[in-house]
Amino acid sequence: MPNFKITGGKPLYGSVRVGGAKNASYKLMIAALLADDDSRLLNFSHISDVNFVAEIINSLGAKAQTVGRRAYAISPQNLSSFSIDEKFGQASRAATLFIPVLLTQFGKATVPFPGGDKIGARPLDLHFDGLAALGVEMKMEGNTIQAQTKKLKGATYRFRKNSHTGTETLIMAAVKAEGRTILENAAEEIEIDDLIDFLNSMGAKIARKPNRVIEIEGVPKLHGSIHKIMSDQNQVVSFACAALATKGDVIVENAIAKDLEAFIEKLDEIGAGYEIGNYGIRFFYKGELHATDVTTQIHPGFKTDWQPLWVTLMTQARGKSVLHETIYENRFAYVESLKQMGADIELFNPTVKNPEEFYNFRIADVKPGSFHAARITGPTTLRGGEFNVKDLRHGATLMIAGMVAEGTTILRDPGNEIDRGYEMLDQNLCSMGAEIERYT
Repeated sequence: MPNFKITGGKPLYGSVRVGGAKNASYKLMIAALLADDDSRLLNFSHISDVNFVAEIINSLGAKAQTVGRRAYAISPQNLSSFSIDEKFGQASRAATLFIPVLLTQFGKATVPFPGGDKIGARPLDLHFDGLAALGVEMKMEGNTIQAQTKKLKGATYRFRKNSHTGTETLIMAAVKAEGRTILENAAEEIEIDDLIDFLNSMGAKIARKPNRVIEIEGVPKLHGSIHKIMSDQNQVVSFACAALATKGDVIVENAIAKDLEAFIEKLDEIGAGYEIGNYGIRFFYKGELHATDVTTQIHPGFKTDWQPLWVTLMTQARGKSVLHETIYENRFAYVESLKQMGADIELFNPTVKNPEEFYNFRIADVKPGSFHAARITGPTTLRGGEFNVKDLRHGATLMIAGMVAEGTTILRDPGNEIDRGYEMLDQNLCSMGAEIERYT
């Protein structure tokens, strides 16, 4: 179990390079199993989620091995098992993404229920209903999901709500299915486009159409390919918020402005400094920050993954800010920790017409006492404290808050959450002037 001792009050100054996106990299590893021969994937971040998926691939008889500092070779030829051990279930939500690969190879799949970040319900019915439309029978047995099909067949399926992982699951199921598949109201996240680009380079026939439609023409075979994974823009936002909150000046290499338009728009509103260049983006403090309101939205809007980082930044902005979360029904678990550090944050539920249509989550999943918005008053002086990390963004949020806070902050990470999604986050921050000690 890693622990982190953070001494606050030191502005960040320097540069950092982000690697491949967490939400793209391990999914491309799984998609590589659809080919008949080897693929090489480049630009990986050194995160535990990638190692975890490599372990699952190897347990199924296929082979995932590092072939360079940031490269993996995926060899699907000896894929021999359709069942993923239950031990792989709780640590990650990657397991269900193996279902289309195993169905394509064996006509059946047994996978454990997925784990991962505890940020609200992740309903699987969108995945299951879509797979059923392609000819898959699904059932639950104990802690596992059982799937089988005589043959995957193309179909038209419309998502009731935006589903990032659901869209990826159905794309992988459809690429070698018989006939044409049309996905309506499909998710538009940039990581999905990275998956589409990779599969098309393998010989798939996938095309985005207007109005959130994806068309897939099934092909009988796919070949291996070489593909560079897109850089992780969630990490870019993490470093940007850390730089601005500590009143620093940081260059983030591999930051892509066109993928961050909703975030950059909010930087303009709060008076933050940034410069876009061929190297990436420089983020710097140029004077007092001003409060603004943010509503999380599906792509291309302000991402839900950014909101805990943004709320932390808004504790240092003058005035009252509101963050309205519309993607997950329960993503404010980190707020109590910030309040313990001295943040002035009030959770509440805004008045919304037609909430079932307005929110991307199902109203039936909302538990009593849940809140969907936060009102942040700043600037406030944060003070150090001791906390257990609950999930990936909670850990990154408290690390940033600890760098801003007076005194010392201790983070205990029993689930290794920070390393699951960030490559050497503490070391990268220390290289730019942060004072963070890792110990066990």
